[in-house]
Amino acid sequence: MSDANPILSGHGVSFLASGRKLVSDASLELTGGTTTILIGPNGAGKSTLLKLLTGELKPAGGDIRIADEPLAAVPAWRLACLRSVMAQHARLAFPFSVYEVASLGVDGIGRALTRQRREAIVAESLTAAGVIDLAGRRYQTLSGGEQQRVQFARVLCQLEAGRSVAQRQVLFLDEPIASLDLCHQLALLDMARAIAARGVAVLIVLHDLNLAVTYADHLVVMDQGRIIAQGPPARTLDDALLRQVFKVDLTLSRAPAPGLPFLLPQQHRARPAA
Repeated sequence: MSDANPILSGHGVSFLASGRKLVSDASLELTGGTTTILIGPNGAGKSTLLKLLTGELKPAGGDIRIADEPLAAVPAWRLACLRSVMAQHARLAFPFSVYEVASLGVDGIGRALTRQRREAIVAESLTAAGVIDLAGRRYQTLSGGEQQRVQFARVLCQLEAGRSVAQRQVLFLDEPIASLDLCHQLALLDMARAIAARGVAVLIVLHDLNLAVTYADHLVVMDQGRIIAQGPPARTLDDALLRQVFKVDLTLSRAPAPGLPFLLPQQHRARPAA
């Protein structure tokens, strides 16, 4: 289910910090029904660009629009209905239970819903994230991976509650699988793809290139604050780009079907002496 008109777009977006350009002239469109995956080395500007697109940071230049409105002009309550964000790091200072953390996703924007519906959304989201059995546990007692899955349940709650106000939504996931084992990595990414299939525009920051090309409809490559390539994975990733961006001499292979590129673990080829 793909939407021809982007739900969110950024054109010529830049961001400065301490006089240094962390994002420079970045242009990106997020379309409903599409999973966009952002890759690049550490310090490439991926998380900064995501924060600009979510409204957490204010750009130094360029234009960002969501639902055909300037992002900066959308009131916070409506923005919470239009987009849901799972940050790279989430810290809680209070001794909330897992159920209470997930419930934060329906607070405020879920007020128009009945109490029974809000409770159902929380239970459904905890189940979908695979943490319903942890509902009564203190959040701080969980492992890093378990906490990450609880945060995913929270953003699922927010998306579902927000649908009562906004039908065209965006889901942002910043390195959502960093602390997860392989089984839960795949489960979370499968769910993100299923959410996109419902018409949501999904943007995910990932480091695993094999997972990125497997799950992306649209692959975006960043380096030194710039978007240097974007498009379908099979037409975007190649050996030259790996050398340029990731500074590795690895060879991409292709599976017989559907022809997606992939990398096999191997020893780096030694570069010839200069």
